[in-house]
Amino acid sequence: MIENEITGAVVDAAYKVHTTLGPGLLESVYESVMDFELRRRKLKVGRQVAIPVIYEGVCLDEGFRADLIVEDRVIVELKSVEAVHPVHKKQLLTYES
Repeated sequence: MIENEITGAVVDAAYKVHTTLGPGLLESVYESVMDFELRRRKLKVGRQVAIPVIYEGVCLDEGFRADLIVEDRVIVELKSVEAVHPVHKKQLLTYES
């Protein structure tokens, strides 16, 4: 699958989960249900995947944890908030480092 197909499936699954469960639940609930929904669509999903961080030239194995990584290509960072703030975007961009 290419990234556009994966992200399309992720967005569709997220919409289904959100319209079924509604807002206000813990992120861990949405993570569990998204994992279930994506696997039901026959996608490979990793949960709480450790992502290393490079600090002063040293690779530290567990710098971050991605909520979900789909098909080893798309990071899904779940948020249960009323609004997305710049710090949330920065958090996701940190995974690219």
